[in-house]
Amino acid sequence: MSGARLGRVLALAAASSLVLAACAGGGGGGTGGGDSTTVKIGFMGDLTGENSAIVIPPYNGAKMAIDEYNAKNPKNKIELIKYDSQGKPDQATSLITKAVGTDKIVALIGPAFSGESKAIGGTLEENKIPSVSPSATNPGLAKNGWTYWHRVVANDDDQGPGIADFLIKAKSPKKAFVLSDDQEYSVGIAEAVTKTLKEKGVAVENDKFAKDASDYSSTVTKVKSANPDIIFFGGYYAQGGRLLKQLRDGGVSATFASGDGSLDQQLVSGAGATAAEGAVVGCPCNIPSADVTGTLKTFFDNYKKSANADPAIYATEGYDAATAFIKAVEAGNTTSDTINNFLKTVSFEGVSKPIKFKANGEPENNDIFVYQVKGGVLKLLGPSASAKLEG
Repeated sequence: MSGARLGRVLALAAASSLVLAACAGGGGGGTGGGDSTTVKIGFMGDLTGENSAIVIPPYNGAKMAIDEYNAKNPKNKIELIKYDSQGKPDQATSLITKAVGTDKIVALIGPAFSGESKAIGGTLEENKIPSVSPSATNPGLAKNGWTYWHRVVANDDDQGPGIADFLIKAKSPKKAFVLSDDQEYSVGIAEAVTKTLKEKGVAVENDKFAKDASDYSSTVTKVKSANPDIIFFGGYYAQGGRLLKQLRDGGVSATFASGDGSLDQQLVSGAGATAAEGAVVGCPCNIPSADVTGTLKTFFDNYKKSANADPAIYATEGYDAATAFIKAVEAGNTTSDTINNFLKTVSFEGVSKPIKFKANGEPENNDIFVYQVKGGVLKLLGPSASAKLEG
């Protein structure tokens, strides 16, 4: 079924459900008796697939925010429904049919990845379901004219140049090799890095391989022959770890860098600690550690208690995405349209950053942070503008 036809079918289903709800005396988008309402909000992303380590933390953050809100016994409670897309666009398309047509969600946290966001964005728009992604970074998502779409994370047109500028400052490269697999996110950030490096006078060669490839020997041969000063990989840690191991095994010693999709300890375990040592990862996220203070310390302690783990990539962004919806519901908005209207002017001090949306759904704040593998562990070096490589 085409996206347009699917959207029309879901729109008709949603309209029919509102008529039935009205006949029954209920309010659209919520359940419950009297003046109380339970609002259904979905979370969609890869919760069990090969890159789920990027999505479980924002899910945990979102769940924690909603659990904290419901614990106050508010007039309008929130039910969080999770949809495990495994990061696959076709799976996301099937799941959104259930979310909108059967579960009657009024808002969605996610999708987590760019490919699935692109796949269902039109359907969400046609059915007027507001969404806030904690982690989808492809720049093109903001160029579709969608009015119900938002994200709380900087896009790759910010992230790519931020990482590229940092590498130029840190390594003064004359030649770079930019790699990616064929996923939507991977291609986008690789293109952004390539563009910035070329604009700054760095010679760039490129190569791309299939997401499901496991033997990168052809790519390794090309990189070794080019003898670059730096390597950038656009993609996720599952592929990045394998690639980095094979590059090092093949005798390539150039500085290896990647973006937020690789910011997980599994990049190190996939490559091996020796191969991963010194690798650089950029991210539009500031992951709190045990030694932080203030609001971040409170979040760190509460998250560790709630999730039984330290906060990881996009945990704070998941919390902030949920908080944007919580503030809408708290203000008495329980339908998709009223929630979306509320998001147009929402402004609050989030855990990850100040949260406020531009007219196209992009966040106002777009800081990029740099991490480096030291002693087998990813260590925060600081904002890309001031961070310095170690070793």
